Amino acid sequence: MAIRNVVQVGDDVLRKKCFPVEEFDENLCKLLDDMKDTVKKEEGAGLAAPQVGVLRRVVVVDVEDGYFEFINPVIVAQKGEQTGWEGCLSVRGKSGIVSRPMKVKLSYQDRTGEKHLLQAKGFFARAICHELDHLDGVLYIDKATHIEQN
Repeated sequence: MAIRNVVQVGDDVLRKKCFPVEEFDENLCKLLDDMKDTVKKEEGAGLAAPQVGVLRRVVVVDVEDGYFEFINPVIVAQKGEQTGWEGCLSVRGKSGIVSRPMKVKLSYQDRTGEKHLLQAKGFFARAICHELDHLDGVLYIDKATHIEQN
């Protein structure tokens, strides 16, 4: 396991659409383990593979609800709305106000390829939506109604 460099805004990799994971192998496990170490070191709520320069549909989320790994995630349902401040490990020194769903239902695979459904609400739902945006080249600053320097 290793700490990976977090790519910063301005790097083209953050604006590209990610490819689905097709091989659930040792390389995927290493990526997930490295992402877990990196998000913990950076004290973030989540990290998407493009933030460490890998164009694959892989996300880790580390919130009060626990630590989660999502491979090939898709939001299949959403409900309600919440608006609040967000920051990003790839956009250092800024935060912005973003509206997200209050609840989401997520379809995803785990590191072995097994399929799952998960329901999340509140901050957990916000973190999932934020990280999944990264998989499509979208940053929170694209959706923010107000941005401030920290």
